[in-house]
Amino acid sequence: MSFVGSYLFRKVELKPYSVDMDTFEWKVIDFRTLNWLNILGAMGLSFPLSLLFFMEQNIASVIVNSPSNKLKKGTSYHWDLFVVGVINTLLSLFGLPWVHGALPQSPMHVRSLADMEERITVGNSVQQIVARVRETRITSILAHIGIGLSILMLPIPLTYIPRPVLAGLFVYMAVTSVSDNQLWERIQLVFIEQSAYPPSHYIRRVPQRRMHLFTGLQLLQLAVLCGCGFAEVPFIKMVFPILLFLQILVRQRLIPYVIDRKYLEAMDRPM
Repeated sequence: MSFVGSYLFRKVELKPYSVDMDTFEWKVIDFRTLNWLNILGAMGLSFPLSLLFFMEQNIASVIVNSPSNKLKKGTSYHWDLFVVGVINTLLSLFGLPWVHGALPQSPMHVRSLADMEERITVGNSVQQIVARVRETRITSILAHIGIGLSILMLPIPLTYIPRPVLAGLFVYMAVTSVSDNQLWERIQLVFIEQSAYPPSHYIRRVPQRRMHLFTGLQLLQLAVLCGCGFAEVPFIKMVFPILLFLQILVRQRLIPYVIDRKYLEAMDRPM
Protein backbone atom coordinates (compact mmCIF):
# COMPACT_ATOMS: atom_id res chain seq x y z
CA MET A 1 0.00 0.00 0.00
CA SER A 2 2.91 2.36 0.65
CA PHE A 3 4.19 1.67 -2.89
CA VAL A 4 0.77 2.36 -4.39
CA GLY A 5 0.34 5.52 -2.35
CA SER A 6 3.81 6.83 -3.18
CA TYR A 7 3.83 6.21 -6.93
CA LEU A 8 0.26 5.87 -8.15
CA PHE A 9 -0.79 9.07 -6.38
CA ARG A 10 2.55 10.87 -6.50
CA LYS A 11 1.00 13.91 -8.20
CA VAL A 12 -1.23 14.57 -5.22
CA GLU A 13 0.27 17.37 -3.14
CA LEU A 14 0.76 16.07 0.39
CA LYS A 15 3.07 17.36 3.06
CA PRO A 16 5.49 14.53 3.91
CA TYR A 17 6.93 13.78 7.30
CA SER A 18 9.94 15.91 8.10
CA VAL A 19 12.64 14.61 10.43
CA ASP A 20 15.69 16.64 11.41
CA MET A 21 18.19 14.07 12.62
CA ASP A 22 20.86 16.73 13.21
CA THR A 23 18.94 18.35 16.06
CA PHE A 24 17.87 15.06 17.68
CA GLU A 25 19.47 14.53 21.07
CA TRP A 26 18.97 11.62 23.44
CA LYS A 27 19.01 13.41 26.77
CA VAL A 28 16.79 14.19 29.73
CA ILE A 29 14.70 17.32 29.33
CA ASP A 30 16.10 20.30 31.25
CA PHE A 31 13.24 21.11 33.63
CA ARG A 32 15.23 23.97 35.17
CA THR A 33 14.26 26.17 32.22
CA LEU A 34 10.56 25.97 33.17
CA ASN A 35 8.97 28.73 35.24
CA TRP A 36 5.98 28.35 37.54
CA LEU A 37 3.53 29.36 34.79
CA ASN A 38 4.84 26.54 32.59
CA ILE A 39 4.41 24.09 35.46
CA LEU A 40 0.84 25.21 36.18
CA GLY A 41 -0.01 25.00 32.49
CA ALA A 42 1.43 21.50 32.28
CA MET A 43 -0.59 20.44 35.33
CA GLY A 44 -3.79 21.72 33.74
CA LEU A 45 -3.13 19.90 30.47
CA SER A 46 -2.04 16.72 32.22
CA PHE A 47 -5.40 16.22 33.96
CA PRO A 48 -7.49 15.45 30.83
CA LEU A 49 -4.58 13.47 29.40
CA SER A 50 -4.31 11.33 32.54
CA LEU A 51 -8.07 10.89 32.49
CA LEU A 52 -7.87 9.62 28.91
CA PHE A 53 -5.09 7.19 29.82
CA PHE A 54 -7.06 5.91 32.81
CA MET A 55 -10.25 5.30 30.85
CA GLU A 56 -8.74 3.87 27.68
CA GLN A 57 -6.37 1.59 29.58
CA ASN A 58 -9.17 0.22 31.74
CA ILE A 59 -11.68 -0.06 28.90
CA ALA A 60 -9.16 -1.97 26.81
CA SER A 61 -8.35 -4.22 29.78
CA VAL A 62 -12.01 -4.97 30.47
CA ILE A 63 -12.64 -5.89 26.83
CA VAL A 64 -9.52 -8.05 26.67
CA ASN A 65 -10.46 -9.86 29.90
CA SER A 66 -14.04 -10.42 28.78
CA PRO A 67 -15.35 -13.90 29.71
CA SER A 68 -16.01 -14.53 26.02
CA ASN A 69 -12.24 -14.57 25.42
CA LYS A 70 -11.85 -17.46 27.91
CA LEU A 71 -8.54 -16.24 29.32
CA LYS A 72 -7.11 -18.42 32.08
CA LYS A 73 -4.68 -15.97 33.64
CA GLY A 74 -6.15 -13.58 36.16
CA THR A 75 -6.67 -9.85 35.77
CA SER A 76 -4.40 -7.15 37.20
CA TYR A 77 -6.06 -3.82 36.47
CA HIS A 78 -4.30 -1.84 39.21
CA TRP A 79 -0.89 -3.32 38.46
CA ASP A 80 -1.29 -2.67 34.73
CA LEU A 81 -2.21 0.96 35.36
CA PHE A 82 0.73 1.36 37.75
CA VAL A 83 3.17 -0.05 35.19
CA VAL A 84 1.75 2.23 32.48
CA GLY A 85 2.24 5.22 34.80
CA VAL A 86 5.86 4.31 35.54
CA ILE A 87 6.68 3.73 31.87
CA ASN A 88 5.07 7.00 30.78
CA THR A 89 6.93 8.89 33.51
CA LEU A 90 10.24 7.64 32.14
CA LEU A 91 9.17 8.40 28.56
CA SER A 92 8.19 11.94 29.56
CA LEU A 93 11.69 12.61 30.88
CA PHE A 94 13.06 12.10 27.36
CA GLY A 95 10.15 13.69 25.48
CA LEU A 96 9.15 10.36 23.93
CA PRO A 97 5.60 9.22 22.99
CA TRP A 98 3.47 7.64 25.69
CA VAL A 99 2.07 4.12 25.68
CA HIS A 100 -1.07 2.48 27.07
CA GLY A 101 -3.58 -0.19 26.21
CA ALA A 102 -5.53 1.01 23.19
CA LEU A 103 -8.58 0.18 21.13
CA PRO A 104 -8.95 -1.68 18.86
CA GLN A 105 -5.36 -2.97 18.89
CA SER A 106 -5.56 -4.74 22.26
CA PRO A 107 -8.70 -6.83 21.54
CA MET A 108 -7.41 -7.57 18.03
CA HIS A 109 -4.17 -8.86 19.55
CA VAL A 110 -6.15 -11.29 21.68
CA ARG A 111 -8.18 -12.46 18.69
CA SER A 112 -5.01 -12.99 16.65
CA LEU A 113 -3.80 -15.43 19.32
CA ALA A 114 -7.15 -17.23 19.60
CA ASP A 115 -8.51 -20.39 18.02
CA MET A 116 -12.01 -19.61 16.76
CA GLU A 117 -14.94 -21.99 16.38
CA GLU A 118 -18.16 -21.53 14.44
CA ARG A 119 -21.38 -22.49 16.16
CA ILE A 120 -25.00 -22.30 15.07
CA THR A 121 -27.21 -20.32 17.42
CA VAL A 122 -30.89 -20.88 18.12
CA GLY A 123 -31.81 -18.56 15.27
CA ASN A 124 -29.81 -20.70 12.79
CA SER A 125 -27.17 -17.99 12.47
CA VAL A 126 -23.46 -18.79 12.48
CA GLN A 127 -21.48 -17.20 15.30
CA GLN A 128 -17.74 -17.29 15.86
CA ILE A 129 -16.63 -17.90 19.43
CA VAL A 130 -13.23 -18.20 21.06
CA ALA A 131 -12.17 -21.78 21.76
CA ARG A 132 -8.88 -20.91 23.46
CA VAL A 133 -6.25 -18.19 23.52
CA ARG A 134 -2.50 -18.70 23.52
CA GLU A 135 -1.64 -16.47 26.45
CA THR A 136 1.94 -15.38 25.88
CA ARG A 137 4.04 -12.26 26.32
CA ILE A 138 6.32 -13.06 23.39
CA THR A 139 4.12 -11.41 20.77
CA SER A 140 3.84 -8.16 22.75
CA ILE A 141 7.58 -8.08 23.40
CA LEU A 142 8.41 -8.65 19.73
CA ALA A 143 5.90 -6.01 18.65
CA HIS A 144 7.39 -3.37 20.94
CA ILE A 145 10.92 -4.31 19.94
CA GLY A 146 9.86 -3.70 16.35
CA ILE A 147 8.40 -0.33 17.34
CA GLY A 148 11.66 0.60 19.04
CA LEU A 149 13.75 -0.47 16.06
CA SER A 150 11.64 1.71 13.78
CA ILE A 151 13.70 4.69 14.94
CA LEU A 152 16.52 3.23 12.84
CA MET A 153 14.27 3.68 9.80
CA LEU A 154 14.39 7.47 10.10
CA PRO A 155 14.54 9.44 7.91
CA ILE A 156 14.48 6.70 5.26
CA PRO A 157 12.19 4.88 4.52
CA LEU A 158 9.56 6.03 7.04
CA THR A 159 9.41 9.54 5.62
CA TYR A 160 8.37 8.06 2.26
CA ILE A 161 5.24 6.42 3.68
CA PRO A 162 2.26 8.71 2.88
CA ARG A 163 0.08 9.75 5.79
CA PRO A 164 -3.12 8.43 4.12
CA VAL A 165 -1.58 4.95 4.26
CA LEU A 166 -1.28 5.21 8.04
CA ALA A 167 -4.80 6.63 8.26
CA GLY A 168 -6.06 3.75 6.12
CA LEU A 169 -4.44 1.28 8.50
CA PHE A 170 -6.42 2.67 11.42
CA VAL A 171 -9.60 2.69 9.34
CA TYR A 172 -9.03 -0.98 8.50
CA MET A 173 -8.56 -1.89 12.16
CA ALA A 174 -11.72 0.00 13.09
CA VAL A 175 -13.82 -1.62 10.36
CA THR A 176 -12.62 -5.15 11.12
CA SER A 177 -13.39 -4.76 14.83
CA VAL A 178 -16.85 -3.23 14.43
CA SER A 179 -18.53 -6.60 13.85
CA ASP A 180 -18.29 -7.47 17.56
CA ASN A 181 -19.62 -4.09 18.64
CA GLN A 182 -23.08 -4.12 20.21
CA LEU A 183 -23.88 -0.60 19.00
CA TRP A 184 -23.24 -1.63 15.40
CA GLU A 185 -25.39 -4.69 15.95
CA ARG A 186 -28.29 -2.58 17.20
CA ILE A 187 -27.90 -0.16 14.28
CA GLN A 188 -28.39 -3.10 11.94
CA LEU A 189 -31.50 -4.15 13.85
CA VAL A 190 -33.14 -0.83 12.94
CA PHE A 191 -33.41 -2.10 9.36
CA ILE A 192 -34.52 -5.64 10.27
CA GLU A 193 -38.07 -6.78 10.91
CA GLN A 194 -38.72 -7.56 14.55
CA SER A 195 -39.88 -11.07 13.63
CA ALA A 196 -36.41 -11.77 12.22
CA TYR A 197 -34.56 -10.87 15.43
CA PRO A 198 -32.51 -13.74 16.93
CA PRO A 199 -34.77 -15.52 19.45
CA SER A 200 -32.04 -16.03 22.04
CA HIS A 201 -30.81 -12.47 21.90
CA TYR A 202 -31.06 -9.89 24.70
CA ILE A 203 -33.37 -7.80 22.54
CA ARG A 204 -36.16 -10.23 23.33
CA ARG A 205 -36.22 -8.71 26.83
CA VAL A 206 -36.24 -5.07 25.68
CA PRO A 207 -39.09 -3.33 23.82
CA GLN A 208 -38.18 -2.41 20.29
CA ARG A 209 -38.79 1.32 20.71
CA ARG A 210 -36.71 1.49 23.88
CA MET A 211 -33.87 -0.33 22.19
CA HIS A 212 -33.90 1.99 19.18
CA LEU A 213 -34.14 5.02 21.48
CA PHE A 214 -31.05 3.83 23.34
CA THR A 215 -29.26 3.35 20.02
CA GLY A 216 -30.19 6.88 18.94
CA LEU A 217 -28.92 8.37 22.20
CA GLN A 218 -25.64 6.52 21.83
CA LEU A 219 -25.26 7.76 18.25
CA LEU A 220 -25.84 11.31 19.49
CA GLN A 221 -23.13 10.87 22.12
CA LEU A 222 -20.83 9.40 19.48
CA ALA A 223 -21.44 12.40 17.21
CA VAL A 224 -20.47 14.78 20.02
CA LEU A 225 -17.25 12.85 20.65
CA CYS A 226 -16.40 12.73 16.94
CA GLY A 227 -17.07 16.45 16.57
CA CYS A 228 -14.64 17.15 19.39
CA GLY A 229 -12.05 14.59 18.34
CA PHE A 230 -11.89 15.73 14.71
CA ALA A 231 -11.96 19.44 15.49
CA GLU A 232 -9.24 21.50 13.84
CA VAL A 233 -8.61 23.58 16.97
CA PRO A 234 -6.06 21.76 19.19
CA PHE A 235 -7.50 23.12 22.43
CA ILE A 236 -10.90 21.61 21.66
CA LYS A 237 -9.27 18.21 21.32
CA MET A 238 -7.93 18.57 24.85
CA VAL A 239 -11.54 18.57 26.08
CA PHE A 240 -12.13 15.14 24.51
CA PRO A 241 -11.14 13.12 27.63
CA ILE A 242 -13.46 15.22 29.79
CA LEU A 243 -16.33 14.71 27.34
CA LEU A 244 -15.57 11.00 27.33
CA PHE A 245 -15.79 10.94 31.11
CA LEU A 246 -19.07 12.87 31.01
CA GLN A 247 -20.55 10.09 28.86
CA ILE A 248 -20.38 7.87 31.94
CA LEU A 249 -22.44 10.38 33.92
CA VAL A 250 -24.93 10.68 31.07
CA ARG A 251 -25.32 6.90 30.96
CA GLN A 252 -25.61 6.45 34.72
CA ARG A 253 -27.61 9.55 35.68
CA LEU A 254 -29.57 10.94 32.73
CA ILE A 255 -30.49 8.06 30.43
CA PRO A 256 -32.25 6.08 33.23
CA TYR A 257 -34.83 8.89 33.32
CA VAL A 258 -35.72 8.03 29.71
CA ILE A 259 -35.21 4.24 29.66
CA ASP A 260 -35.93 1.93 32.58
CA ARG A 261 -32.88 0.52 34.33
CA LYS A 262 -34.02 -3.07 33.80
CA TYR A 263 -33.86 -2.52 30.05
CA LEU A 264 -30.48 -0.81 30.29
CA GLU A 265 -29.10 -3.68 32.35
CA ALA A 266 -30.39 -6.16 29.78
CA MET A 267 -28.55 -4.32 27.00
CA ASP A 268 -25.43 -3.83 29.11
CA ARG A 269 -25.17 -7.51 29.97
CA PRO A 270 -26.57 -9.51 27.06
CA MET A 271 -27.09 -13.22 27.64
